[in-house]
Amino acid sequence: MATTSKPIMQFTHIALENWRNFLKVDIDLKRRAFLVGPNAAGKSNFLDVFRFLHDIVAVGGGFQAAVAQRGGVSKLRSLAARRYPEIVIRVAMADREQLGPWQYELRFAQDKLRRAIISGERITRDGQVLVERPDEHDQADRERLSQTYLEQVNVNKEFRGVTEFFQMVRYLHIVPQLVRDPDRSVGRKNDPFGGDFIEQIARTPEKTLKARFRRIRDALQVAVPQLQELEVWRDERGTPHVRGKYEHWRPQSAWQTEEQFSDGTLRLMGLLWAALDGNGPLLLEEPELSLHPDVVRYIPQMFARLQQRSGRQILVSTHSTDLLRDEGLGLDETLLLQPGAEGTQIRAASDFVEVSALLAGGLNLAEAVMPQVRPSRVHQLALFGDEG
Repeated sequence: MATTSKPIMQFTHIALENWRNFLKVDIDLKRRAFLVGPNAAGKSNFLDVFRFLHDIVAVGGGFQAAVAQRGGVSKLRSLAARRYPEIVIRVAMADREQLGPWQYELRFAQDKLRRAIISGERITRDGQVLVERPDEHDQADRERLSQTYLEQVNVNKEFRGVTEFFQMVRYLHIVPQLVRDPDRSVGRKNDPFGGDFIEQIARTPEKTLKARFRRIRDALQVAVPQLQELEVWRDERGTPHVRGKYEHWRPQSAWQTEEQFSDGTLRLMGLLWAALDGNGPLLLEEPELSLHPDVVRYIPQMFARLQQRSGRQILVSTHSTDLLRDEGLGLDETLLLQPGAEGTQIRAASDFVEVSALLAGGLNLAEAVMPQVRPSRVHQLALFGDEG
């Protein structure tokens, strides 16, 4: 996908009801958002809302496929849900110039056959209602409620900008073992875990590929100083590989393919590629994995420079104190997830008086927010192995 100079829109607000870990969520979103919370708090499930919206409008996808891929409505509905069985997703979006803000709302449940059924769909722009479902056509033919209007090209012309924006959502969480697997791409297309990552690179037009590889090589050299060159190479079967030339003590440098790259090199390459590929919202999970702490500390600055150029929205989940030490992170960009008996709550760090007080007292952001999301009994792990 070619990168254009400016994004179409960004998500500015999201409200959820009965979605996975979340009984109720209502939170503003900035151009960057860093999700922080303990294991199983729902960071991945929160990012999956945006993937779900993408899957509804993806080619070959649709509402029914998006729900089925996640195990059906019963798997999506929050375990804490009681009286209201509907799942609700409501997002607000704004153009870069903040003109004509959009809102999209989807409500759905399941019928007696456990099929996902839309109970409500609403689209507005600048306060004007464009879609309000169920409408008279739905009342006459209930089968229509098995599809959203977003995915139907014969009715979505007036709000096709929303459909196109959802299509631009990009999620990537590179699994190095998948990238190295010689049969990695069989049955995979646009795999968010990197199964066809090399194939995606190889399909890129040559001019764009060379420009991106120059930037990626320069960035990788910070973490891997021996790396001299980076290119796409095809073996005797025509299978594409990414290979790099490494400088060492011998007179001639040696080439290595992705099969010999370290986990950290592959993850950082995937992160850099994703940042340059496309201009819609980018969803990243734990970009710090396998990377040196000193490299991790500069990830937010890298995102900031990217956004100065493109304005692209980036939503990141993280456990890293090194990443959160960046002095440029805003309190309203840092979202804390706190699980409880009534589901996980999400609040901006700016809502915590104690966080602001700790920052005023000289602590950095990591030191101020991590105690708010630390598991209450984590110290008991030290007792593992003691006899009962």
